[in-house]
Amino acid sequence: MSKIKVMDDILANKIAAGEVVEKCVSVVKELVENSVDAKADEIKIEVVEAGTKLIKVIDNGTGMDHDDAIMAFQRHATSKLLDEMGLFRISSLGFRGEALPSIASVSEVTLKTSTGDVGTKLEVKGGRLISDEKTDARRGTEIIVKNLFYNTPARLKYLNSIYSELANVCEYVNKMALSYPDKKFTLISDDKVILNTDGSGNLLKVIKEIYGSDVARKMRKISVFNDDYDVDGFISLPEVTRSTRSHMITLVNNRVVRNIELNRVINDAYHTYKPETRYPIVVLNINTDPSLVDVNIHPSKLDVKFSNFEDLKELIKKGIKEVLDKALLIPKIEKKEEVVERPRVELQQLNLEREKVIEGDTIDYSLFDEPVMEVNEDIANYNEEDDVKLDEETKKVIMPEMYPVGLAKGTYIICHNELGIYMIDQHAAKERINYEGYLKAFGNPNQSSIKMLVPLTLEFPSNEFIIIKQNIDVLKDMHFDIEESGINSFVIKEHPTWLKEGYEEDSIKKILEVLISEEKNFTIEKFREKAAIMLSCKMAIKANMNISMEEMEALINDLRKCENPYTCPHGRPTTIFYSNYELEKMFKRAM
Repeated sequence: MSKIKVMDDILANKIAAGEVVEKCVSVVKELVENSVDAKADEIKIEVVEAGTKLIKVIDNGTGMDHDDAIMAFQRHATSKLLDEMGLFRISSLGFRGEALPSIASVSEVTLKTSTGDVGTKLEVKGGRLISDEKTDARRGTEIIVKNLFYNTPARLKYLNSIYSELANVCEYVNKMALSYPDKKFTLISDDKVILNTDGSGNLLKVIKEIYGSDVARKMRKISVFNDDYDVDGFISLPEVTRSTRSHMITLVNNRVVRNIELNRVINDAYHTYKPETRYPIVVLNINTDPSLVDVNIHPSKLDVKFSNFEDLKELIKKGIKEVLDKALLIPKIEKKEEVVERPRVELQQLNLEREKVIEGDTIDYSLFDEPVMEVNEDIANYNEEDDVKLDEETKKVIMPEMYPVGLAKGTYIICHNELGIYMIDQHAAKERINYEGYLKAFGNPNQSSIKMLVPLTLEFPSNEFIIIKQNIDVLKDMHFDIEESGINSFVIKEHPTWLKEGYEEDSIKKILEVLISEEKNFTIEKFREKAAIMLSCKMAIKANMNISMEEMEALINDLRKCENPYTCPHGRPTTIFYSNYELEKMFKRAM
């Protein structure tokens, strides 16, 4: 008797649901993507207990007739992919035909849909059709999913907490709203409105709805292109960062994707503009011919592969750097208006930004209320043509002239001009000056070197000796006279002129330490970068070190000559600014 049998459709759908429907957000994702593919411009999502009890998605899309509604619950039934050639030019969000039957196999589903004629209402429980009847003719589709995983208790057991599941749903709907600013998204959780966009097509207004007006005002437009890719969106100024990478949102033809390499490129473009452990808020939509990307890698459809990926990475990095170069990056201190405290709710795990939450954190439940803040006028009236015109007229913004008046706490230089008051961190400023100087010296070393009165002999463990020996030409190109001297030792007889007088030995040792530490992923560019950062810090003015007025003026002049005078190499700000108006507000001269 044959042992191999074809499993029935319900069992196959339950197995498929393990890949397609992992969490509550998986159901929301599949249903919302179907609404988008149905050309809906209004999509309403309601969840009860983060979706474990109920998920409802209502749209005003094209809807389905009775036969299509029945067929939609069959495996691999789809209207979006009709032949093999279409697999290489996928333009819809869904195409596998697995989502609806997989969801229906592990829940109770009610579907109401209509193309504008007589509507259809279907009820499916555990993959079996329970009822089929006519309903109203409202154009569009409404799907209700109840009691998710009721018949697969093992999966229900491994769902995260209610608050964690809700955070996942919020994060996904936020990203979809950013992907389609021309569609109105409403997200309601337990009768509370969490997100409500207007579908006006203004991406900056959607950013404001999600992140607030303060963040929206500090976002900058980016628009770059090459032969294969058009990249549009907004990036935050370096002063606006988050502790996780989840706010670097990349879209491909409006599809939310997750690509580690793209996130690394975006983060690298902010190098020295921000701390390494902080990440910018970025919304980038990459438009390209569907044939240049492959989205058929994983059932989640979040992973993609790109053709000409190196060109795309270079385009994004170049575009971000151009935007940052045109921006005045001195953080402005603003006096916050007093607001009435709203009730706070004690939660244990809820965190909409997906950062670590310690048990007992207090969360402001107003995050879930319908937004009450008026849209900022410059956001509401944002016009891309104005931004393009500004880019054409604006050259690289340099640091304004300022005049020192004293030193506070032995660390902060106090300056002023007609615009207001500036505070400069003398250590961070000197770090930036040193960094750009050393980086230039490493990349374009002059021919000058200085003989040491007493040659410096350094001994290393055998493994470190081998690394230095392997890369000794890099040091010689920088005009170090370095040779082997006995067992596991080097002797240095000359060094380049740009090493700081009195710190030659310490600088040489630090440079060799960087060379050794970069063994696994050594490149000349990375070595120069690391060495320049390390030396710039070690050779900078320290905090609590009093300097004269002449030294302050010299420091400010040198800082103004830097390509990026706004942050130290570690991403900390060199300068902060208090405008005249903010000062007058703080002293109640302006109300």
